[in-house]
Amino acid sequence: MRDDKVFLDTNVLIYAFDISAGGKHHVANELLMELWERGSGVVSTQVLQEFFVNVTQKIREPLDTGSAKEIISDLLKWNVVLNDGETILNAIEILKRYRYSFWDAMIIESAIRGRCETLLSEDLSDGQMIESVRIRNPFRGL
Repeated sequence: MRDDKVFLDTNVLIYAFDISAGGKHHVANELLMELWERGSGVVSTQVLQEFFVNVTQKIREPLDTGSAKEIISDLLKWNVVLNDGETILNAIEILKRYRYSFWDAMIIESAIRGRCETLLSEDLSDGQMIESVRIRNPFRGL
């Protein structure tokens, strides 16, 4: 993963800012810092939208909207995959072929469109390869 482009699923991003997440917070925060240093982090508009809702409304100690907006503003400096009609159609094909939910298929398609080698997610099948993207659960073993 040293020089690879790495796509972050929403859950990894949330854990990086959710101090109540224990070991997952530590792992996610370290990953985020590493990706900042390497300049190899990739997210999508979907991830940023989900992140905002979750960190301002659903975690134990929610962030205020201003702080969440600042984080998103910083993340917009990364490679951001914009979801469009083609993304939706390709996600539907992933849904049909691999039996993921539509929203998970959108994440996978965004990682493919972002030319990522790795997709970090707690929710998807660890180790699975879809096209050129390897799914990895950074919290496995915690």
